[in-house]
Amino acid sequence: MLRLRDIMSTELITVSPDLSLRDAMDVLTTNQISGAPVVSQRAVIGVISLADFAEFAASSPGVPTEQPDPADWDDWEAEGAPLDESEPPAAFFADLWEDAGADVVERMAQAGGPEWNTFAEHTVGEAMNRLVSALPPDTSIETAAAYMRRAGSHRVLVMDGAELLGMVTTTDISNAVADHRMSPRVYVFGPRADARGG
Repeated sequence: MLRLRDIMSTELITVSPDLSLRDAMDVLTTNQISGAPVVSQRAVIGVISLADFAEFAASSPGVPTEQPDPADWDDWEAEGAPLDESEPPAAFFADLWEDAGADVVERMAQAGGPEWNTFAEHTVGEAMNRLVSALPPDTSIETAAAYMRRAGSHRVLVMDGAELLGMVTTTDISNAVADHRMSPRVYVFGPRADARGG
């Protein structure tokens, strides 16, 4: 029976919770992976995936898509200008960033500087999934597949207690099935028989 230890990837890319989301995205895309364990002081504390990036971007408040011209700021800094007592103090900022409700597509397309780039300002620790899907290395592939389906996860960490040994993805399981590694070998003449039947 095939076990997780038989198909797991052991050369893992891990990221720190202090890494910026922009840098973590670069790590994933450079290595052509869709997720990575988050490790702090040799302990697995979470997992970050492309789905986590999308969820973080969709739930974070909008950032301006256009930076105001600093020349226009002089109008607001006129000395001795009377304060409008009828407007709350926050109205100044609401007017300054009136397009702050930009949608995700606009925000990701407009990354002209760090103040406009949400992913550069936030860390992996803020967006990672703290629920780690992990199984021991002797878990059967069938059990792992059922576990991943129930958890809605595309990857499971292979751990021996707190020690990270490897990772198995849905692609690893699909490859094992496609390569016919899931079914046991049946020897018609026995494993030592030769062509003469001996």
